[in-house]
Amino acid sequence: FDAQFMTGFGVAATHGLPDTGLLGASEMATAARTVCGSTSLPVIVDGDTGYGNAINVKRTIRTYAACGAAGVMIEDQVSPKRCGHTKGKDVVDIGEALARVQAACDARDEIGPDGPLIMARTDSRAVLGLGDALERCTAFAMAGADITFLEAPQSVEEMREYCNAVPGYKMANMLAHGVTPTLPPAQLAEFGFSIAAYPLDLLNASIRAYERALSSIKSGIPQSKVDDLSFKDAQAAVGFPDYWAEEERYRVTRTSDRVGSAE
Repeated sequence: FDAQFMTGFGVAATHGLPDTGLLGASEMATAARTVCGSTSLPVIVDGDTGYGNAINVKRTIRTYAACGAAGVMIEDQVSPKRCGHTKGKDVVDIGEALARVQAACDARDEIGPDGPLIMARTDSRAVLGLGDALERCTAFAMAGADITFLEAPQSVEEMREYCNAVPGYKMANMLAHGVTPTLPPAQLAEFGFSIAAYPLDLLNASIRAYERALSSIKSGIPQSKVDDLSFKDAQAAVGFPDYWAEEERYRVTRTSDRVGSAE
């Protein structure tokens, strides 16, 4: 993979919460610092609505940049926001949406060449229709957004129209069992998408794996070979071998050890 995406849905889930704006900026920043610090891949993080007005958006971008984010997504939902494939969402007017995006782009530019990419998202499709969503994405691109993201198009035809109508780089959200058709990467690229996010696939797989393991434990049945993992492999997955190699590199011989050897 070329990049990682820190999804707000996933971060909320690790707190045992739905993605309905219940987490604040500090909790999201803590998650971003952890994710960015544990991978060598560039990470795009979910900046939600920016947590306030345009000035708050600028602070959000600077905070995530300090956490090591390579990109930050800012959206046009009202606060509290929610997962774009669920009911009850609403969007701010296009003026306020553009102010958020412009502030994010200004913060990026003020940071300098290492500033994070800005992904500008609209959830307008479900609220005001495809035409409004296309207008917003075009305006976001013109305002300087590096990537646009039209959330939850409802058909292949809408996905194709988005790519044909809006300039610049575009992201497709391949949310499992969501309202957008799930297409193979080659077809997405053919339409004109530059990035595809799969925000729930790993979460869904882990939930099912937890359920199977807990069911096996409770029933007294040995864990399925499908989900079995040796302790050695588990250690490798969380970095023990790398730690041991570094530990050996900096090993210090204690005086008591040298005296014992001499005797």
